[in-house]
This record gives sequence, structure tokens and C-alpha cells, in this order.
Amino acid sequence: MHLNHRHLHTAETYILLRGRIRVLFFNDSCELIASELLNPLDGKFGVDIPVGQWHTLEVLESGTVIFEVKDGPYMPISPEDMMTLDSDVK
Repeated sequence: MHLNHRHLHTAETYILLRGRIRVLFFNDSCELIASELLNPLDGKFGVDIPVGQWHTLEVLESGTVIFEVKDGPYMPISPEDMMTLDSDVK
């Protein structure tokens, strides 16, 4: 199960420090529209997520560490900005 979410007030950036992750992007109908595999062995260390973009991430390697950056102050995610995907996304 994935907790898909969006941030309506800020963009978000993930910078991979160690390990591997896959960042998944969805449309408003919960359909997968893109994914980015971050893996330092491939030279892919970061991804920018625009304001309002539905997304989630999968940790693919034990010991993975990311640095997450958002514009502006912390704002909790409201329930309308979360959606649960019941099936595994490939």
C-alpha cells in the first residue's frame, strides 16, 4: 500500500544521500504517470516535485537516506491532499 500525497503550498526536492529510491508521480485519477529511479551508481541523486503534484516514494535498499527540502515553513498535509493506493504500483 502506498500513501500518495501532494503539497499545494510548496514544491519539494529529494536528494539521495545513500541507497536507492523510486519516486512515483500520479494524476488526479490515481494513475501512475511517471517515475524516477534515484541511484548514485547511475548518477541520479535528486528529483524536484512541483507544487500540487501527487507523488510517493519507495525505498528500494535498506539503509537508504534522503534529504528532503520544501519551500517555506512546515505545513501539515491535510486529509484531502492524501490518497491511498490499495494495489502495488509497478
